[in-house]
Amino acid sequence: MPYLSTGADTGSDKVCATLRTCACSRLAGARLDSRPSPPVATVTECGEGHVSRIDPPRRTSRAARAGRRGRQLLALGLVLLVATACSSEDLPRFGMPNGATEESERVAHLWSTGWIAALAVGALVWGLIVWAVIFYRRRSSALPAQTRYNVPIEALYIIAPFIIIVVFFFFTARDEERLVDLPADPDQTVNVVGRQWSWTFNYVDGDVWDAGTPGHPPTLYLPVGETVLFELTSPDVIHSFWVVDFLFKMDVIPGKMNKFAVTPNKEGTFSGKCAELCGFDHSRMLFNVEIVSQNEYEEHLDTLRDLGQTGEVDAPLRGSFSTEPLSQTGSDQ
Repeated sequence: MPYLSTGADTGSDKVCATLRTCACSRLAGARLDSRPSPPVATVTECGEGHVSRIDPPRRTSRAARAGRRGRQLLALGLVLLVATACSSEDLPRFGMPNGATEESERVAHLWSTGWIAALAVGALVWGLIVWAVIFYRRRSSALPAQTRYNVPIEALYIIAPFIIIVVFFFFTARDEERLVDLPADPDQTVNVVGRQWSWTFNYVDGDVWDAGTPGHPPTLYLPVGETVLFELTSPDVIHSFWVVDFLFKMDVIPGKMNKFAVTPNKEGTFSGKCAELCGFDHSRMLFNVEIVSQNEYEEHLDTLRDLGQTGEVDAPLRGSFSTEPLSQTGSDQ
């Protein structure tokens, strides 16, 4: 209980004042050791005109510490997000195969950095969840301090996702624009006709063609080191021209010619397929790609000329394989 003396300052009063001072000190120490929740200031009055006030130690706000750590983690995540100086060969591929064209390097790089950014953001979110679970777990039955709002944290919730989306959009739009950029003077031009349910390849510069059926997939020959322009057309439904090792595909749309260009940089045999559900035999709409030397490429064009497959062929409508040009291949109908 507070003690207030109103009497004269006599000898006995001095002794009492000394005793009261000691008692106040012990009381203050006891109050500090008890660590009340929530903290309450201790006020004692000792003697006439003497007031002793003991405040609890001030602690840094948990919300402030959380905001500071959150900003630090966010900065680390953004650094990882924009760390695009490494080549795709220096980054983990995350399941992406090795490309067979010069353009596939850009696709692989975008894929790898996108995964790294996503994992960085995920690690940040998971880390904050675990941190909140551990440091803000229930420790007593007392009701914790209630916070109606926290402007810095709420601003962070808005700004951080916006920055992440803008960064993702920038690099995706940049790479997409470069991937669909067409060369002014390609070395070779191939008209690809997607039809139910196979492919026709018109070698425009060589003035020859080749075609296949679901039972006999065709083979597309390309010269290594030369830029090839693809012109995609379809007479029936939407297809999608996809060479897996090009790390790129494009829709083949009736009434519209889509174009893209690649420069093969690796010899070998690669698989291709239709990546758009197009009907009954969609799963059999396959083809192969042979990337060969310039001499082998010219030899293949000469072989097609010897077979009489000259000019350009438009595929028949609705998957009919009974037209004259296609019957010349000797494939099953």
